[in-house]
Amino acid sequence: MVSERFSQISGRTFITDGGMETTLTFHRGIDLPHFAAFVLLDSSQGVEALRDYFRPYVEIARENGVGLALDTPTWRANRDWGQRLGYSAEALSDVNARGVTLLEEIRRDARDDPPIVICGCIGPRGDAYSAVDVMTVAEAERYHSPQIATFADRGVDTVSALTLTNANEAAGIARAAETAEVPAVVSFTVETDGRLPSGQPLGEAIQEVDAKTDGSIAYFMINCAHPSHFLDVLEDGEPWVERIRGVRANASMKSHAELDEADELDEGDPDDLARRYVELAARLPNLTILGGCCGTDHRHIAAICAAWAAREAAEV
Repeated sequence: MVSERFSQISGRTFITDGGMETTLTFHRGIDLPHFAAFVLLDSSQGVEALRDYFRPYVEIARENGVGLALDTPTWRANRDWGQRLGYSAEALSDVNARGVTLLEEIRRDARDDPPIVICGCIGPRGDAYSAVDVMTVAEAERYHSPQIATFADRGVDTVSALTLTNANEAAGIARAAETAEVPAVVSFTVETDGRLPSGQPLGEAIQEVDAKTDGSIAYFMINCAHPSHFLDVLEDGEPWVERIRGVRANASMKSHAELDEADELDEGDPDDLARRYVELAARLPNLTILGGCCGTDHRHIAAICAAWAAREAAEV
């Protein structure tokens, strides 16, 4: 079932936030165990830190007349990561629900200026930079079903699976979302060669997931990679390219291995990143969801908005 709010995405430009975990860790000095932002939902100070984090993006969207797609801070709130942090299944369900509540409050306060779509955020079962111990589609469906069911019960507009490393997990999430009757968005991460961490070419992964799910995924995205890593694999005229509607790029041109070993945040150049988004428009005809991932913050999203607006004005 597609919500009225989610259907707005097909008709206008939306932005997302930037790199939540890197911003909170490196700019705000907040310790996130296992890079899990959902733990902040367990204290009033943590909730306020999350509100503080989201606030600039609401303003950027309002000032630029674009929509805002916000992900719940629950990228790590699945069974394996939850167990590492001492969360029971019941506690995970509760914290996922409270992530939705936070965004509902932000949306209510915005009063539809900008229009806000709430995305229940799902992360991979394992490490977002590697594809080891890949589940079958059926295993992935069973694994992610509890989190998706919580989001569906809370009435999210969509579930948003970020930094997926392989086609099987993506297909399992899509099937679980279909069962829960909530739209699914799948975002793959790619390495510097434009391939998934599993080694599969991006186009093949999208085609495989569509084949295994009867095309049930609302649209695909790419995230946690710099545009220079995947621009060259976007083949003109290929149907799978048209399935990509969103990009949440990293600020840095470094590989995942290099980023993993870095002690300091590589913020890149916001203006250069914005120019690269404009370049992507020529390769991605349906690109309307513009956001950021590791190393990006509100400055990068503001620069992307400005460059995108200038591109649209030049085309009129």
